[in-house]
Amino acid sequence: MHTPHIRTSRRTLLALIGASLVAGPVIATQSATAAAAGLDDPAKKEIAMKLVSSAENSSLDWKAQYKYIEDIGDGRGYTAGIIGFCSGTGDMLDLVELYTRRKPGNVLAKYLPALREVNGSDSHEGLDPGFQGDWRRAAQDSAFQQAQNDERDRVYFNPAVKQGKTDGLGVLGQFTYYDAIVMHGDGGDSTSFSSIRRRALAKAKPPAQGGDEVTYLNAFLDARVWAMKQEEAHSDTSRVDTAQRVFLRKRNLNLDPPLDWKVYGDSYHIG
Repeated sequence: MHTPHIRTSRRTLLALIGASLVAGPVIATQSATAAAAGLDDPAKKEIAMKLVSSAENSSLDWKAQYKYIEDIGDGRGYTAGIIGFCSGTGDMLDLVELYTRRKPGNVLAKYLPALREVNGSDSHEGLDPGFQGDWRRAAQDSAFQQAQNDERDRVYFNPAVKQGKTDGLGVLGQFTYYDAIVMHGDGGDSTSFSSIRRRALAKAKPPAQGGDEVTYLNAFLDARVWAMKQEEAHSDTSRVDTAQRVFLRKRNLNLDPPLDWKVYGDSYHIG
């Protein structure tokens, strides 16, 4: 399971740094299209969750991942849950804090001091030996599942969709943003989502600036692949090469099923 970079800025919402919308008939058409086709449509969002789960967990059953937890040796401590919340990057701490506000005395609440201490490191101090078992127990609680959903949306999904719509992108474009922010987080470093987007903007204009959507998305995916190759843990770029590029080559900008793709050599299908 691949997880985002260690950045405290992952805990902040995505900054809307897009260029201002340009008036004109082409832009109006593109904007109307983007508004009509959003990744936040429930059916499209379900597809997005399955696509990410295929890359993160080698399974389309994303709801089975609430209980997932392991240290994959990437320097981020424990990786867990539906989006790869990490004990070393702050988003796991945010999640457990939210869960505890909603349900004081839950099985994970006692780990909050330890999660604050290990934030920014790969340490398990204060978490072992009980944390993994307690995480799996908490994952049976619908309140904890909802907290995972809400933090995923707040930190990753909603900002990505909002920026995608601002850039005039359709469902596929919004998904490319979401998948990028899931893996890379957002912040000032050269491989963050915002930096990937800036690299793309230097090569092509998005529809909101009068550009061609396919050309822009190719530029974004080029920048994404570069960012992935900067870190050994992300050096397999098949989630772009044999998944997102496949949909783009078919000009399936609305991510309409049937969808067929591969990640790490495994084949997946949504009918």
